[in-house]
Amino acid sequence: MLNNPVIKSLKNFYVYLFSWLILAVINSGLLFFGTNIGLKTSVADSLVFTLILCGFGLGWWYPARYVSLEQNNLTKVLLSHLAGAIISSTLWIALGYFVMVGLFGYGDKYEKFLFVTLPWRFIIGIMLYAVVSSFYYMVTYYTGFQERTIKEAELKNLVTVAELRSLKFQINPHFIFNSLNSMSALTEIDPKKAKEMIIKLADFLRYILATNEREKNKLSEELKNIRLYLEIEKIRFEDKFDYSEDIEEGCERIEIPNMILQPLFENVVKHAVYETLEKVEVKLICSIENEFLNITLQNSFDQVSTPKKGAGVGLKNIEERLRLIYHQENLMEMKREKGIFCVTLYIPVN
Repeated sequence: MLNNPVIKSLKNFYVYLFSWLILAVINSGLLFFGTNIGLKTSVADSLVFTLILCGFGLGWWYPARYVSLEQNNLTKVLLSHLAGAIISSTLWIALGYFVMVGLFGYGDKYEKFLFVTLPWRFIIGIMLYAVVSSFYYMVTYYTGFQERTIKEAELKNLVTVAELRSLKFQINPHFIFNSLNSMSALTEIDPKKAKEMIIKLADFLRYILATNEREKNKLSEELKNIRLYLEIEKIRFEDKFDYSEDIEEGCERIEIPNMILQPLFENVVKHAVYETLEKVEVKLICSIENEFLNITLQNSFDQVSTPKKGAGVGLKNIEERLRLIYHQENLMEMKREKGIFCVTLYIPVN
Protein backbone atom coordinates (compact mmCIF):
# COMPACT_ATOMS: atom_id res chain seq x y z
CA MET A 1 0.00 0.00 0.00
CA LEU A 2 3.03 2.26 -0.18
CA ASN A 3 1.70 3.97 -3.31
CA ASN A 4 -1.71 4.58 -1.79
CA PRO A 5 -2.19 8.38 -1.61
CA VAL A 6 -4.15 8.00 1.64
CA ILE A 7 -1.13 6.70 3.56
CA LYS A 8 1.55 8.62 1.70
CA SER A 9 1.22 11.35 4.31
CA LEU A 10 -0.02 11.36 7.88
CA LYS A 11 -2.32 14.28 7.09
CA ASN A 12 -4.08 12.35 4.31
CA PHE A 13 -4.51 9.34 6.59
CA TYR A 14 -6.04 11.46 9.37
CA VAL A 15 -8.50 13.02 6.91
CA TYR A 16 -9.40 9.56 5.58
CA LEU A 17 -9.91 8.12 9.10
CA PHE A 18 -11.90 11.14 10.24
CA SER A 19 -14.24 10.78 7.23
CA TRP A 20 -15.02 7.18 8.17
CA LEU A 21 -15.57 8.11 11.83
CA ILE A 22 -18.11 10.74 10.76
CA LEU A 23 -19.82 8.03 8.70
CA ALA A 24 -19.83 5.78 11.79
CA VAL A 25 -21.46 8.50 13.91
CA ILE A 26 -24.15 9.09 11.29
CA ASN A 27 -24.76 5.35 10.97
CA SER A 28 -25.04 5.02 14.78
CA GLY A 29 -27.72 7.69 14.86
CA LEU A 30 -29.67 6.05 12.04
CA LEU A 31 -29.54 2.66 13.78
CA PHE A 32 -30.51 4.07 17.18
CA PHE A 33 -33.46 6.13 15.95
CA GLY A 34 -34.52 3.76 13.17
CA THR A 35 -34.40 0.44 15.02
CA ASN A 36 -35.01 -0.93 18.49
CA ILE A 37 -31.58 -2.49 19.16
CA GLY A 38 -30.55 0.15 21.67
CA LEU A 39 -27.81 2.77 21.86
CA LYS A 40 -24.94 0.49 22.91
CA THR A 41 -25.59 -2.04 20.16
CA SER A 42 -26.10 0.71 17.59
CA VAL A 43 -22.73 2.29 18.42
CA ALA A 44 -20.90 -1.06 18.50
CA ASP A 45 -22.44 -2.21 15.20
CA SER A 46 -21.65 1.06 13.48
CA LEU A 47 -18.06 1.27 14.72
CA VAL A 48 -17.23 -2.36 13.92
CA PHE A 49 -18.70 -2.42 10.42
CA THR A 50 -17.47 1.08 9.52
CA LEU A 51 -13.90 0.52 10.70
CA ILE A 52 -13.71 -2.83 8.89
CA LEU A 53 -14.86 -1.10 5.72
CA CYS A 54 -12.33 1.66 6.41
CA GLY A 55 -9.58 -0.98 6.37
CA PHE A 56 -10.95 -2.55 3.20
CA GLY A 57 -11.00 0.90 1.61
CA LEU A 58 -7.23 1.12 1.80
CA GLY A 59 -6.99 -2.06 -0.25
CA TRP A 60 -9.39 -0.79 -2.91
CA TRP A 61 -6.54 1.40 -4.13
CA TYR A 62 -5.08 -1.56 -6.02
CA PRO A 63 -8.07 -2.37 -8.28
CA ALA A 64 -8.38 1.33 -9.10
CA ARG A 65 -4.63 1.62 -9.66
CA TYR A 66 -4.09 -1.44 -11.82
CA VAL A 67 -7.42 -1.76 -13.65
CA SER A 68 -6.61 1.30 -15.72
CA LEU A 69 -9.34 3.18 -17.58
CA GLU A 70 -6.84 4.02 -20.31
CA GLN A 71 -5.55 0.50 -20.89
CA ASN A 72 -8.83 -1.46 -20.55
CA ASN A 73 -12.23 -1.22 -22.17
CA LEU A 74 -15.19 -0.04 -20.10
CA THR A 75 -16.84 -3.48 -19.89
CA LYS A 76 -13.73 -5.08 -18.40
CA VAL A 77 -13.36 -2.25 -15.90
CA LEU A 78 -16.99 -2.47 -14.76
CA LEU A 79 -16.96 -6.27 -14.47
CA SER A 80 -13.68 -6.23 -12.54
CA HIS A 81 -14.98 -3.72 -10.06
CA LEU A 82 -18.36 -5.42 -9.75
CA ALA A 83 -16.58 -8.64 -8.77
CA GLY A 84 -14.39 -6.70 -6.35
CA ALA A 85 -17.41 -4.98 -4.81
CA ILE A 86 -19.32 -8.26 -4.34
CA ILE A 87 -16.33 -10.03 -2.78
CA SER A 88 -15.53 -7.05 -0.54
CA SER A 89 -19.14 -6.71 0.65
CA THR A 90 -19.40 -10.42 1.39
CA LEU A 91 -16.15 -10.46 3.36
CA TRP A 92 -17.14 -7.25 5.13
CA ILE A 93 -20.43 -8.66 6.37
CA ALA A 94 -18.88 -12.01 7.35
CA LEU A 95 -16.06 -10.34 9.28
CA GLY A 96 -18.48 -7.95 10.98
CA TYR A 97 -20.69 -10.87 12.01
CA PHE A 98 -17.66 -12.70 13.44
CA VAL A 99 -16.57 -9.67 15.51
CA MET A 100 -20.03 -8.75 16.79
CA VAL A 101 -21.25 -12.28 17.55
CA GLY A 102 -18.06 -14.31 17.97
CA LEU A 103 -15.91 -11.77 19.81
CA PHE A 104 -18.33 -9.37 21.47
CA GLY A 105 -20.95 -12.04 22.21
CA TYR A 106 -24.08 -10.31 20.92
CA GLY A 107 -26.91 -12.90 21.08
CA ASP A 108 -29.89 -14.13 19.09
CA LYS A 109 -31.70 -10.80 19.03
CA TYR A 110 -28.76 -9.12 17.31
CA GLU A 111 -28.27 -12.06 14.93
CA LYS A 112 -31.89 -11.76 13.78
CA PHE A 113 -31.43 -8.02 13.32
CA LEU A 114 -28.23 -8.61 11.35
CA PHE A 115 -29.84 -11.10 8.95
CA VAL A 116 -32.78 -8.76 8.38
CA THR A 117 -30.43 -5.94 7.43
CA LEU A 118 -28.15 -8.06 5.20
CA PRO A 119 -29.60 -6.81 1.87
CA TRP A 120 -29.12 -3.11 2.57
CA ARG A 121 -25.70 -3.74 4.17
CA PHE A 122 -24.68 -5.55 1.00
CA ILE A 123 -25.92 -2.66 -1.16
CA ILE A 124 -24.16 -0.09 1.07
CA GLY A 125 -20.94 -2.11 0.80
CA ILE A 126 -21.14 -2.04 -3.00
CA MET A 127 -21.99 1.67 -3.04
CA LEU A 128 -19.11 2.59 -0.76
CA TYR A 129 -16.75 0.47 -2.87
CA ALA A 130 -17.87 2.44 -5.92
CA VAL A 131 -17.44 5.80 -4.17
CA VAL A 132 -13.96 5.03 -2.81
CA SER A 133 -12.79 3.48 -6.10
CA SER A 134 -14.05 6.53 -8.00
CA PHE A 135 -12.12 8.73 -5.59
CA TYR A 136 -8.98 6.69 -6.23
CA TYR A 137 -9.48 7.03 -9.99
CA MET A 138 -9.76 10.79 -9.61
CA VAL A 139 -6.59 10.90 -7.52
CA THR A 140 -4.76 8.69 -10.04
CA TYR A 141 -5.86 10.88 -12.94
CA TYR A 142 -4.97 14.10 -11.14
CA THR A 143 -1.59 12.76 -10.02
CA GLY A 144 -0.85 11.49 -13.53
CA PHE A 145 -1.90 14.83 -14.99
CA GLN A 146 0.42 16.67 -12.61
CA GLU A 147 3.32 14.35 -13.42
CA ARG A 148 2.72 14.76 -17.17
CA THR A 149 2.55 18.53 -16.76
CA ILE A 150 5.83 18.59 -14.82
CA LYS A 151 7.54 16.28 -17.33
CA GLU A 152 6.26 18.35 -20.26
CA ALA A 153 7.52 21.52 -18.57
CA GLU A 154 10.91 19.90 -17.92
CA LEU A 155 11.10 18.63 -21.49
CA LYS A 156 10.09 22.03 -22.84
CA ASN A 157 12.75 23.65 -20.68
CA LEU A 158 15.39 21.21 -21.91
CA VAL A 159 14.38 21.86 -25.51
CA THR A 160 14.51 25.61 -24.91
CA VAL A 161 17.98 25.36 -23.33
CA ALA A 162 19.16 23.21 -26.25
CA GLU A 163 17.76 25.71 -28.77
CA LEU A 164 19.36 28.64 -26.98
CA ARG A 165 22.73 26.89 -26.91
CA SER A 166 22.38 26.08 -30.58
CA LEU A 167 21.64 29.72 -31.33
CA LYS A 168 24.67 30.80 -29.29
CA PHE A 169 26.88 28.39 -31.19
CA GLN A 170 25.63 29.95 -34.44
CA ILE A 171 26.83 33.35 -33.24
CA ASN A 172 30.23 32.47 -31.81
CA PRO A 173 31.85 30.99 -34.94
CA HIS A 174 30.39 33.88 -36.96
CA PHE A 175 32.25 36.72 -35.26
CA ILE A 176 35.39 34.63 -34.69
CA PHE A 177 35.51 33.94 -38.43
CA ASN A 178 35.21 37.67 -39.25
CA SER A 179 37.92 38.62 -36.76
CA LEU A 180 40.33 35.99 -38.07
CA ASN A 181 39.76 37.23 -41.60
CA SER A 182 40.60 40.75 -40.47
CA MET A 183 43.81 39.61 -38.77
CA SER A 184 44.77 37.60 -41.81
CA ALA A 185 44.43 40.67 -44.00
CA LEU A 186 46.42 42.86 -41.59
CA THR A 187 49.29 40.38 -41.14
CA GLU A 188 50.85 41.38 -44.46
CA ILE A 189 49.65 45.00 -44.59
CA ASP A 190 50.40 46.11 -41.03
CA PRO A 191 51.92 43.48 -38.67
CA LYS A 192 51.83 45.92 -35.73
CA LYS A 193 48.11 46.41 -36.05
CA ALA A 194 47.65 42.68 -36.54
CA LYS A 195 49.44 42.07 -33.24
CA GLU A 196 47.26 44.67 -31.51
CA MET A 197 44.19 43.04 -32.96
CA ILE A 198 45.29 39.59 -31.74
CA ILE A 199 45.65 40.93 -28.17
CA LYS A 200 42.22 42.56 -28.25
CA LEU A 201 40.66 39.46 -29.77
CA ALA A 202 42.18 37.38 -26.98
CA ASP A 203 40.51 39.65 -24.40
CA PHE A 204 37.29 39.46 -26.38
CA LEU A 205 37.32 35.66 -26.46
CA ARG A 206 38.28 35.50 -22.79
CA TYR A 207 35.08 37.39 -21.96
CA ILE A 208 33.02 35.03 -24.11
CA LEU A 209 34.46 31.95 -22.41
CA ALA A 210 33.91 33.45 -18.96
CA THR A 211 30.25 34.27 -19.61
CA ASN A 212 29.29 31.55 -22.07
CA GLU A 213 27.23 29.54 -19.55
CA ARG A 214 25.27 32.56 -18.36
CA GLU A 215 21.89 33.23 -19.85
CA LYS A 216 21.98 36.93 -18.97
CA ASN A 217 24.49 39.67 -18.20
CA LYS A 218 24.16 43.27 -17.12
CA LEU A 219 23.97 45.71 -20.00
CA SER A 220 27.13 47.37 -18.70
CA GLU A 221 29.08 44.09 -19.06
CA GLU A 222 27.76 43.51 -22.57
CA LEU A 223 28.69 47.04 -23.57
CA LYS A 224 32.27 46.55 -22.36
CA ASN A 225 32.61 43.64 -24.74
CA ILE A 226 30.89 45.50 -27.58
CA ARG A 227 33.35 48.37 -27.19
CA LEU A 228 36.20 45.88 -27.31
CA TYR A 229 34.70 44.37 -30.47
CA LEU A 230 34.47 47.82 -32.07
CA GLU A 231 38.08 48.55 -31.15
CA ILE A 232 39.04 45.38 -33.02
CA GLU A 233 37.04 46.50 -36.06
CA LYS A 234 38.50 50.01 -35.80
CA ILE A 235 41.93 48.52 -36.37
CA ARG A 236 40.66 47.02 -39.59
CA PHE A 237 38.42 49.83 -40.87
CA GLU A 238 40.22 52.76 -39.20
CA ASP A 239 38.03 55.88 -39.64
CA LYS A 240 35.21 54.31 -41.64
CA PHE A 241 32.76 54.56 -38.74
CA ASP A 242 32.09 56.61 -35.63
CA TYR A 243 30.34 55.14 -32.62
CA SER A 244 28.38 56.99 -29.93
CA GLU A 245 26.09 56.06 -27.04
CA ASP A 246 23.04 57.67 -25.47
CA ILE A 247 22.25 55.55 -22.41
CA GLU A 248 19.61 56.59 -19.91
CA GLU A 249 20.56 56.39 -16.24
CA GLY A 250 19.69 53.02 -14.69
CA CYS A 251 19.78 51.07 -17.96
CA GLU A 252 23.26 49.63 -17.46
CA ARG A 253 22.15 47.72 -14.33
CA ILE A 254 19.44 45.82 -16.20
CA GLU A 255 20.22 42.26 -17.29
CA ILE A 256 19.91 41.32 -20.95
CA PRO A 257 20.52 38.01 -22.76
CA ASN A 258 24.19 37.14 -23.07
CA MET A 259 25.71 38.13 -26.45
CA ILE A 260 22.40 39.52 -27.73
CA LEU A 261 24.00 42.77 -28.94
CA GLN A 262 26.94 41.20 -30.75
CA PRO A 263 25.04 40.20 -33.93
CA LEU A 264 23.55 43.71 -34.15
CA PHE A 265 26.98 45.31 -34.37
CA GLU A 266 28.26 42.62 -36.72
CA ASN A 267 25.30 43.36 -38.95
CA VAL A 268 26.28 47.05 -39.03
CA VAL A 269 29.89 46.24 -39.92
CA LYS A 270 28.91 43.72 -42.56
CA HIS A 271 26.12 45.62 -44.30
CA ALA A 272 27.04 49.26 -43.70
CA VAL A 273 30.71 49.82 -42.87
CA TYR A 274 32.00 47.18 -45.24
CA GLU A 275 29.75 48.31 -48.13
CA THR A 276 30.44 52.04 -48.24
CA LEU A 277 33.38 54.37 -48.77
CA GLU A 278 31.75 57.09 -46.66
CA LYS A 279 31.93 57.29 -42.88
CA VAL A 280 29.13 55.43 -41.14
CA GLU A 281 27.54 56.91 -38.03
CA VAL A 282 26.65 54.23 -35.50
CA LYS A 283 24.64 55.12 -32.40
CA LEU A 284 23.32 53.04 -29.51
CA ILE A 285 20.32 54.43 -27.60
CA CYS A 286 19.02 52.83 -24.40
CA SER A 287 15.97 53.90 -22.42
CA ILE A 288 13.32 52.43 -20.12
CA GLU A 289 9.69 52.69 -21.20
CA ASN A 290 6.59 50.80 -20.00
CA GLU A 291 8.61 48.14 -18.10
CA PHE A 292 10.80 47.48 -21.14
CA LEU A 293 14.44 48.30 -21.72
CA ASN A 294 14.49 49.69 -25.24
CA ILE A 295 17.84 49.15 -26.96
CA THR A 296 18.09 50.85 -30.33
CA LEU A 297 21.08 50.56 -32.64
CA GLN A 298 20.97 52.83 -35.64
CA ASN A 299 23.45 53.37 -38.42
CA SER A 300 23.68 55.36 -41.61
CA PHE A 301 24.12 53.48 -44.87
CA ASP A 302 24.81 54.18 -48.53
CA GLN A 303 21.44 54.11 -50.25
CA VAL A 304 23.07 53.99 -53.69
CA SER A 305 25.33 50.97 -53.21
CA THR A 306 23.99 47.44 -53.67
CA PRO A 307 23.49 45.82 -50.26
CA LYS A 308 25.56 42.75 -49.59
CA LYS A 309 23.31 39.72 -49.48
CA GLY A 310 23.46 37.39 -46.52
CA ALA A 311 21.51 34.69 -44.79
CA GLY A 312 20.32 37.13 -42.11
CA VAL A 313 21.26 34.60 -39.45
CA GLY A 314 22.31 37.24 -36.91
CA LEU A 315 19.03 39.18 -36.75
CA LYS A 316 16.88 36.05 -36.95
CA ASN A 317 19.00 34.60 -34.18
CA ILE A 318 18.31 37.60 -31.93
CA GLU A 319 14.57 37.47 -32.55
CA GLU A 320 14.41 33.73 -31.82
CA ARG A 321 16.48 34.00 -28.65
CA LEU A 322 14.26 36.78 -27.31
CA ARG A 323 11.16 34.69 -28.00
CA LEU A 324 12.60 31.63 -26.25
CA ILE A 325 13.88 33.51 -23.20
CA TYR A 326 10.92 35.84 -22.55
CA HIS A 327 8.11 33.79 -24.15
CA GLN A 328 6.88 36.85 -26.01
CA GLU A 329 6.61 37.76 -29.66
CA ASN A 330 7.52 41.06 -31.35
CA LEU A 331 10.45 41.94 -29.10
CA MET A 332 12.51 43.15 -32.06
CA GLU A 333 11.67 45.85 -34.59
CA MET A 334 13.56 46.90 -37.73
CA LYS A 335 13.19 50.14 -39.72
CA ARG A 336 14.94 51.44 -42.81
CA GLU A 337 14.23 55.03 -43.84
CA LYS A 338 16.05 58.15 -45.07
CA GLY A 339 19.45 56.48 -45.11
CA ILE A 340 19.16 55.19 -41.54
CA PHE A 341 18.81 51.54 -40.60
CA CYS A 342 17.45 51.02 -37.12
CA VAL A 343 16.98 47.90 -34.97
CA THR A 344 15.20 48.09 -31.61
CA LEU A 345 15.13 45.37 -28.97
CA TYR A 346 12.47 45.40 -26.25
CA ILE A 347 13.81 43.66 -23.14
CA PRO A 348 11.22 43.05 -20.38
CA VAL A 349 12.56 44.61 -17.18
CA ASN A 350 10.58 42.35 -14.80
